[in-house]
Amino acid sequence: MKRYRNGEIWDFEHEMPVSPDGSEVVLGLDGGTTSTVCVCMPFFPLSDRPLPDPVPVLARAVAGCSNHNSVGETAARETLEQVMADALSKSGSNRSAVRAVCLAVSGVNHPTDQQRILSWLRDIFPSHVKLYVQNDAVAALASGTMGKLHGCVLIAGTGTIAYGFTEDGREARAAGAGPILGDWGSGYGIAAQALTAVVRAHDGRGPQTALTYSILRALSLSSPDELIGWTYADPSWARIAALVPVVVSCADAGDEVANKILLESVEELASSVKAVVQRLGLCGEDGKGSFPLVMVGGVLEANKTWDIGKEVVNYIYKDYPGTLPIRPKVEPAVGAALLAWNFFMKEARK
Repeated sequence: MKRYRNGEIWDFEHEMPVSPDGSEVVLGLDGGTTSTVCVCMPFFPLSDRPLPDPVPVLARAVAGCSNHNSVGETAARETLEQVMADALSKSGSNRSAVRAVCLAVSGVNHPTDQQRILSWLRDIFPSHVKLYVQNDAVAALASGTMGKLHGCVLIAGTGTIAYGFTEDGREARAAGAGPILGDWGSGYGIAAQALTAVVRAHDGRGPQTALTYSILRALSLSSPDELIGWTYADPSWARIAALVPVVVSCADAGDEVANKILLESVEELASSVKAVVQRLGLCGEDGKGSFPLVMVGGVLEANKTWDIGKEVVNYIYKDYPGTLPIRPKVEPAVGAALLAWNFFMKEARK
């Protein structure tokens, strides 16, 4: 174990060399494009009894973006290390008290991504700590299934992805390739289409839309010409995606352009889920089998009369009537902690 680049991050351990009561902990981390959350949860020994409900959380820490595709690998690592140190410090624990860590971060799209992060984690934690790295969608699924990897999760926030697991461990994903490769249905995708619609309307290449007035007012701009400078001054994904509520409000007010954008987003999100369900056979041979569909992200939350999440489910029901929508009771970081605990116990039972 070493201190990596930022030794001062762990200076608090000098004042707390051992866990105060000898208790052990698990860390769960959910790292997305907008923010990164780490929770510290008590480690529960091997037992046939179910985990307590609600799951106790000793501490919670929040930091910025940890997607290496968005902010670069150095900044992503510093964010991840800082948020883990903050959670341990707040809980009164240190690295020696940790039994397992699950990092579920966006941008983990290939085994080489996992191995690179695992290698870095091994430099931070003692050798006895079990380390697991997953895509952030896996933690989101676990947040709705209390740590079980079965079913499908749809995330629609700044970005979007659909990810599924079968009970025998097969997995599949759809979307989640980022805005350049078409994360349509995501917050970024919705807002980018709205900005494009404003520019097209201003040029005379598209229909007039209430989005023009509403977006300009939201951004304190006086003309659509100013949108170009605003957009490219800081084209970060989350900054663009923050315009989604404006699009929804316009759709609620009856704007046809805004409504079309949201309807197309519903179709895109539903098609991602259906692609995963079909590839894994989650619906059974007759297409009517039940499976959990965990729904996570601000885009899927109810907004006035336009409820994107509800419309997505209705669209999926047409092909897969056995869909069981789940709105998680715990956040994805807790799902990551539950995954760490479940992975650890599965290995211990072997």
